[in-house]
Amino acid sequence: MTVRSLPARVLGVVTAISLGVVGGPSPTPDRPAGAPAAALAADPADELTGDIVFSVPSGTFRDELTVSLRTTVTDAEIRYTTDGALPRADSPRYDGTPVTLVDTTQLRAQAFVDGVATGDPGTALYVERAVDVSLDLPILLIDGYGQGAPGREFVDAAALLFAPTGGHASLSTPPTLATRIGYHLRGTSSSLFDKAPYRVEFRDNEDDDVDLPVLGMPAESDWVLRGPYTDKALIREAFTFDLAREIGFQAPRYAFVEFYHNVADRPVSAEDYQGVYLIVETIKNAKNRLDLKDLDPDDVTLPAITGGYIFKFEWLTAEEPTLECQGRPATCWHYLEVVDPSPLQPEQQAWLTGHLQQFNDLMQSGDFADPVTGYPAWIDVGSFVDSFILNELTRNFDAYARSSYFYKDRGGRITAGPLWDLDLTYGTGGGDNLETSGWQYEQPRWPKPNNWINRLVTDPGFMALVRARWAELRRGPLSAAGLDARLAGLTAPLTDAADRNFQRWPNLTTEKIGPIVTPTADTWQGQLDYLRDWLDRRMAWLDSAL
Repeated sequence: MTVRSLPARVLGVVTAISLGVVGGPSPTPDRPAGAPAAALAADPADELTGDIVFSVPSGTFRDELTVSLRTTVTDAEIRYTTDGALPRADSPRYDGTPVTLVDTTQLRAQAFVDGVATGDPGTALYVERAVDVSLDLPILLIDGYGQGAPGREFVDAAALLFAPTGGHASLSTPPTLATRIGYHLRGTSSSLFDKAPYRVEFRDNEDDDVDLPVLGMPAESDWVLRGPYTDKALIREAFTFDLAREIGFQAPRYAFVEFYHNVADRPVSAEDYQGVYLIVETIKNAKNRLDLKDLDPDDVTLPAITGGYIFKFEWLTAEEPTLECQGRPATCWHYLEVVDPSPLQPEQQAWLTGHLQQFNDLMQSGDFADPVTGYPAWIDVGSFVDSFILNELTRNFDAYARSSYFYKDRGGRITAGPLWDLDLTYGTGGGDNLETSGWQYEQPRWPKPNNWINRLVTDPGFMALVRARWAELRRGPLSAAGLDARLAGLTAPLTDAADRNFQRWPNLTTEKIGPIVTPTADTWQGQLDYLRDWLDRRMAWLDSAL
């Protein structure tokens, strides 16, 4: 049988993961933050191949491929499809003749006994390629089955991940992970760039979420692909995530990859190369992310209703459900979006609104700093101290305004974090955040998303904690030796990949990318030198200011 596949919804799953990791220290059980761990145990994911045995595992091929099928179900016949749909009783019957594939195909099969689907369906994916490469970073390949570039809604696609073996990764070797996915474009200004970010959701044979480990990071279904573009050093987010994790502040894990993205109806080719990307954990309430108490729909009374919640400020771009503040615009919060739980029950929305309203009203009062009844009773002060230091150190353009996350666990206090969206940092962005002097929290916005940090810095007690913490970090992670070691560890594995990235995206000397002002050093090393010099000058200013 020769099969020329129809556009499939997404590729099936066959995984067997055992891989190395790029960048950063290993995670700890209590802190889902920082860079990935050093290794990952194998996971054959037998349930995803179900009761079907494919003679060729999922992977890429050139020109033509033949695949035989069999089933572990006794006295069954096999029905199969190549259009992405699960087989039915009237789907083509496998008669024992190997199936010949001549283009990218999702091959799905099901055992039937007396016309009734029996056992678990199986899926394997086969992606035709017209290129062979050997790279030193892991390779991520997404094939959209010729559907064109994705928009804001989830579309089906194929994802294959190739980890290095012997120091090199190749599209022609068996993938270390192959999964059905849904994905879509994400981001605000970054979504307008040719090197765009994407949200990715792993899916099983029933189109439900499936948790799979990725490059040393714990198993989960939800991920983000972020392609450094305005960040020509390529490491601003990775560097800050690692730093945050070392000091005990929540930040996502990540891994560097080189990304191939095929949205055309043809084999994967050299023109699909997209350069250096990061696979990043999303921020969500899950065992291996922010491990908060789950808020079920019926948790609408005390004490269960007190957590856990994840919420964030998104200046001008907050999406429902949002929380409304009562009071004068100058002293109210604005653009506050609830991330989790989803869906948010009306009673939970009312409780969280009321809790934050009480806190916000307290912050406007004259005794907001009272050690017993003031803000120390409402917030995790240490997390706010670290958040302030990280945002001011980086002069994060979006600090305190966009992607500004907080969470509150059941019975717990309002906690700052995790970090997110740090490409406009260390002298990239616009306005005052390009300068190494001055406070980022004073950046003018109207209405301001919240004035919590502006009030905290007026308390001598809070600033005393900031000064003590700053001095501690300057002796350790923020010492010259600590920073040099971190930068060297991040950049060494990226040297060759950076060359390929800027051959694909030759923007090193472009000053303005969209509305964003960027450094113009004409080499990647020059961009790294700019970042390091900016950081030295910024820390010198903070030394004097604190």
